[in-house]
Amino acid sequence: MINKPKYKIARRLGAHIFEKTQTPKFALRAERKGGKGPYRPKGDYATAMLEKQKVRYTYGILERQFKKYVKESVAKRGINTVQALFERLEMRLDNVVYRLGIAPTRLAARQMVCHGHITVNGNRTNVPSYIVSAGDLVSVRLGSFKKPIFKDYDEKMKKVSIPAWISYDAEKKLAKLVSVPKWNPVEHLFNLGQVIEFYSR
Repeated sequence: MINKPKYKIARRLGAHIFEKTQTPKFALRAERKGGKGPYRPKGDYATAMLEKQKVRYTYGILERQFKKYVKESVAKRGINTVQALFERLEMRLDNVVYRLGIAPTRLAARQMVCHGHITVNGNRTNVPSYIVSAGDLVSVRLGSFKKPIFKDYDEKMKKVSIPAWISYDAEKKLAKLVSVPKWNPVEHLFNLGQVIEFYSR
């Protein structure tokens, strides 16, 4: 888990990669700070390094694990490397919980998983990095609905915009991964192609 000053990191990377840096409060604070603005990399290596950091901080992944994801994606046959890496990142259990809107941030999603509140195919799973697959069923553990963090759960879920690769049954409180997420560069603040190039040097 990455636990560092998020405002400072976001200013340095020049991207609103954390949920708390996507608010008017952050924009106002950044305006008051003034200064030199975000770091502008010089050269291909520095640019690729910056993109790598954006991805790592977005998903809250440490360097060793992220490097492993890239290596596995490069070795995967029959699929575009960028798409393979994107699938690996998005299909992490903590990210799926975040995408479902069960948790407001990826950090909160990670804590929910670690505390055993989430099940996959009916089995309690407490590993945030667990990789789910298309067809898997994800839900909050029945006994966990008594916890304060799941107060007004049904009302919150009505307001959530769930990605197309996840299907949610409000009556059963059950999510199903109907497909894999597709990489679309215009929807993200980072460039996975440059990340692959960084590790290929």
